[in-house]
Amino acid sequence: MATTGHTVKAFDADLGQIRGLVSEMGGRAEAAIGGSIQALSQLDIEEAARIVEDDRRIDELEAEVERQVVRLIALRAPMADDLREVVAALKISGVVERIGDYAKNIAKRVPLLAELRGAEPLAILPAMARAVSDLVRAALDAYAARDAEAAIEVCRADKQIDDLYDTLFRSLLTYMMESPAEITPSAHLLFIAKNLERIGDHATNVAEMVYFAATGEQLVERTRGADPYAPAA
Repeated sequence: MATTGHTVKAFDADLGQIRGLVSEMGGRAEAAIGGSIQALSQLDIEEAARIVEDDRRIDELEAEVERQVVRLIALRAPMADDLREVVAALKISGVVERIGDYAKNIAKRVPLLAELRGAEPLAILPAMARAVSDLVRAALDAYAARDAEAAIEVCRADKQIDDLYDTLFRSLLTYMMESPAEITPSAHLLFIAKNLERIGDHATNVAEMVYFAATGEQLVERTRGADPYAPAA
């Protein structure tokens, strides 16, 4: 069936609105990551509570993306490249919502960690959080630009997050062995570090969806400790 210029223009407008919602979700999720770690570093219970409350807006945006995607598919019946991009937007919104949940979970632990003021293992978390925020931003920038090569770079950069997590895990394990009384709060820090590591994985998932939407091809499965995106020998 031929597609009129009017229909193409309407589809582009609808898709642009969806992309704008996903972008807003991403900005809010990225801010929640930084805010939750800042609240942790300063043991700011009020700021942590605000982050938990603000996560509702991310949930609302995801629901709106889903409604608009269903409407677009029903009204415009996109095919091929257009359909891939619409489906990618829907999937990415779900991933970003989960990123927001991980940031919220970090904030929820702030009141439980008030007794850890000045604890040495906390020094590594902000660096890991910054790296994770940068990865999320890069994945969303790749989505906004429809940039397959940038998506590959995001996938490669995830190894830095894994390395930071391993370093923090070892530091906390040593800390717990030396200070048995701090095992419980240190376990909370381990959970926070794992949340950050999972956010990095989700940023990579976004990048993989961007690559598929842009090229129609799947990226090879990631392998921990290796670079599956390197050119074949």
